Amino acid sequence: MRAAIIAFIVAALVAADQYTKGLIEAALPLGGGFNVIPGFFDIVHIRNTGAAFGLLSGVDSEWVSRGFMLFTLAALCALVMMYRSLPAQERLSRVALVMIGAGAIGNLMDRVERGGVTDFLLFYIGEYRWPAFNVADSLITVGVIALAVTIVFPRRPGGLA
Repeated sequence: MRAAIIAFIVAALVAADQYTKGLIEAALPLGGGFNVIPGFFDIVHIRNTGAAFGLLSGVDSEWVSRGFMLFTLAALCALVMMYRSLPAQERLSRVALVMIGAGAIGNLMDRVERGGVTDFLLFYIGEYRWPAFNVADSLITVGVIALAVTIVFPRRPGGLA
């Protein structure tokens, strides 16, 4: 029963990610966008063929793309193993791993279906821009931060919170 609940949560998070990306793809041409908060936030339509923050996005190689996909699959296997190894009371760690996994699945789906990840949230101040990101990236980031908190501030010595 618990596995079904986790699967439903992951599916809902992935669906939210894919839905928002679909909205952007339907509403904006690739490279298009509009301002939401002047001098701070835009909605854009960018295709990231690289890794996090656009790293290696200029490299046009099927091997790089396949490498990202294989890395993601390996990371998902590791996340499942970590999740299974945690005691039930380690709720925050478990939630963090579910968030990271759902984000990884969402971006993996983009890579498989579109050849790159659709990013659309762009924050900036003046000429300083944070790389555009999406819901899946947000899930991964918040999940990693939550997991780091459980490691740095464990509820019991040597354990994850």
